Parts: sequence; structure tokens; C-alpha cells
Amino acid sequence: MTSAEPGEHADGSPVVTRGLTKRFGRQLAVDAIHLDVPHGAIYGFLGPNGSGKTTTIRMILGLIRPTAGDVTLLGRAVPGDATDALRRVGSLVEGPAFHPYLSGQANLARLDAADRYADPGTASERIRAALDRVGLLAAAGKRYRAYSLGMRQRLAIASALLMPRELLVLDEPTNGLDPQGTREVRHLISDLAADGTTVLISSHLLAEVDQICSHVGVMYEGRLVSQGPLDHVRSGTVKTVQVNTDRIADAARVLGELGLTDIQRHSSYVTATLGDVAVEKIVPNLVNDDIPVLGFAVLKPSLEDVFVALTGEGFDVSG
Repeated sequence: MTSAEPGEHADGSPVVTRGLTKRFGRQLAVDAIHLDVPHGAIYGFLGPNGSGKTTTIRMILGLIRPTAGDVTLLGRAVPGDATDALRRVGSLVEGPAFHPYLSGQANLARLDAADRYADPGTASERIRAALDRVGLLAAAGKRYRAYSLGMRQRLAIASALLMPRELLVLDEPTNGLDPQGTREVRHLISDLAADGTTVLISSHLLAEVDQICSHVGVMYEGRLVSQGPLDHVRSGTVKTVQVNTDRIADAARVLGELGLTDIQRHSSYVTATLGDVAVEKIVPNLVNDDIPVLGFAVLKPSLEDVFVALTGEGFDVSG
């Protein structure tokens, strides 16, 4: 498992923090974290509500000043040299305030007009491209109040795409969405990343992060307890095996004799924690005991398993 210490190639990462700390009076909200978001990653910044994710994102974007530590955004120091970097960053933090009686297109036009770096001469073309990018071109003339939750969230992401972006920072982009809206936003994020945009997603929804992210950073009580490629972070978690058989009790006995623990009996299979037992010993021992093995697998730990292993606690995985 990759630790939360600085990465080997940290200096070239779109987002780098070193010792980033934020105190609100006596409360330590973010505790000296070292964050590295690699180029081209969909980086899931996960943790329960109140773990310091949004505070960290606000410091990264220069919205609040850190108590201590450094932030580098697209190679620029924040907040000192934030202006140049932020022109290349699209962000969605609590979402823009859209006007319900204006169309999606008109709302984007108002936001674009407020951007001093946007060229008014290309506004129509860029707005059309942003709406097309998020799949809302056909609904461009529809009033915002008639948009579904998924459409509203996609419009918010479109507002972050009105100018060319190297990095997208999205704070809880699927929060409050129904399953269809969640799928829409998830597919959009995957498409944007496939086109080369680095995406940092803050979320408390582990199942969503598990489906979409290439890298994760795990926050807990203001600390970054682990980060790295998702598979590497998973690799440090205890492994579970599953044996499908019609002789449940006998299979459970053999697994116990081999030294596996936390053995759970189900209607058609048995699961157990592998521990230090060599996985290649399991099936031969079952077969030698005349126990039919109808299926065998080493189960990939979920992000909930990872979080529990790292912190000893779980949190709501569905929101």
C-alpha cells in the first residue's frame, strides 16, 4: 500500500500539498497532509463527512488560507501565484447559483460574461461546446427549473468547462442524485478523464469512488491515512477467499485447519480471511478431503474494507 508520504514524482503532479494544515480556533481540521494527484488520474478524495476533505479543497483552490504548509497547483504556488493556475482549473464546490427561470444556455452565458479571462467573441461557441460535452445540447433552451437533478449537476460541470481546463476539482459531484443522475455524472467524469483531464473528486460515497477512480486518498479525522493507485491501496488490506461447495460444514472445517480465520458459512459457499496462509494450498486440501470445489476466488476488498482496515471504523457507503 502506498503511504500518505510524498510520492516519487510529486513535483510534476497537478496537485501537490506538503504539510498542509488548517486550524479553526482550537479545532484541527486538516493535519499536515501530503497530497499528490498524478497527471491524468481520476483521484478519489474520500472520507466521511467532517473528515477535512472540503476544507482541503478550499485551500487547494485558494479560497481559504492554510494555517501551515504549501500548495502547488499546476506547478504554481497557491495562494501566491494562484491566478495563472486557476485559469486552467475548473471547480465545482457547492455548485454555482443558477437562475431557475433562465435556460441552461442563458445561465452559462451569465457565468461566462462574469469571467474576465473569457473572450466574449467566442462565448456562443464555447457555451455550445460545453453543453454538448455534458450531453445537454438538446436541452440548452429548457429552463433550469425543469432540469432533473442529474441535468442540473451536469450543467454545473459544464460551467467548469467553459474555458480549457487541465484539472477539474469536484466536491461531492453526485451528492443527492438519484441512481440515473449518478450514472450520468459518473460517465461524464470518465469521458473527461479519457480526454486527458485530471479529475480530483471529493466524496463520501465509497461505492461511487470504487467504480470510477484510478487513485484514492483516504481522509480520516483530518489526516490523510493512505493514498496511491486504487489497486495498490487495496493490496494492503486483508484478503478474503470464497469457496463454492455443497459441503459447507466440511469446507469450513478444512479452512479452519489450514489457519484461515473469520470463517463465514453461507447457503452455497464459505468465506474466510486468508491471513498468512498460501492461497495455492486451499483447493488441494479441500480436494484431498473429498470436498467438491464448485468455485474458488480471492475476493477483491471493497473500499469500505480498505477504510475499516486503515481506521478501524466504517462510514456510510451509500449516502
